[in-house]
Amino acid sequence: MAILAPSLLSADFSNLQADIEFVNQSKADWFHLDIMDGVFVPNISFGLPVVKAIKKHAKKPLDVHLMIVNPDAYIIQFKEAGADLLTVHYEACTHLHRTIQSIKQTGIKAGVSINPHTPVAALQNIITHVDLVLIMSVNPGFGGQSFIPESLQKISELRNLITQTHSKALIEVDGGVDTTNAATIIQKGADVLVAGNAIFAATNRNMVVDMIKSL
Repeated sequence: MAILAPSLLSADFSNLQADIEFVNQSKADWFHLDIMDGVFVPNISFGLPVVKAIKKHAKKPLDVHLMIVNPDAYIIQFKEAGADLLTVHYEACTHLHRTIQSIKQTGIKAGVSINPHTPVAALQNIITHVDLVLIMSVNPGFGGQSFIPESLQKISELRNLITQTHSKALIEVDGGVDTTNAATIIQKGADVLVAGNAIFAATNRNMVVDMIKSL
């Protein structure tokens, strides 16, 4: 059974506590928080104060995805804000090993994400050092985009790389994940599914969560 991490980027920010409580009470496993700086990606989302506010009410782990330049400068702050897992982008880190080590030294789990144009082979030298790899199945920056079909091949390639290297990394997939493709994504090897609009825009949110969790 895959881990399900609803993305609060798609939540109602005028009533965020209600959506946090929904996730708390649902069968979902984690909260997925997308941090965007308007530089690494063409959008701005939210920062440390909002993460701290979410942590006060969240009863499940915070899966924090940094889509920002110079993530090293903020590792300790996000740890202190409540992140349980911190994911940085391969494309944003000049010294990726150092960044991953810095995250782990704070006592939380470390993940690395790759954009749609970045090949899985780029992770060869880091795969045994991370707890999670996040495959972006849309171009990052905005919610509600369609799943890029070629992402399925990347999931398979990543699963093979993890098997070959005896890595313990989980595979997370974010972007366009919904009830129509979740089963295939899991079949290809994903361990964690991030879903935003598919959950928060649904008429019956619990039904969507239950459907994905039953796969």
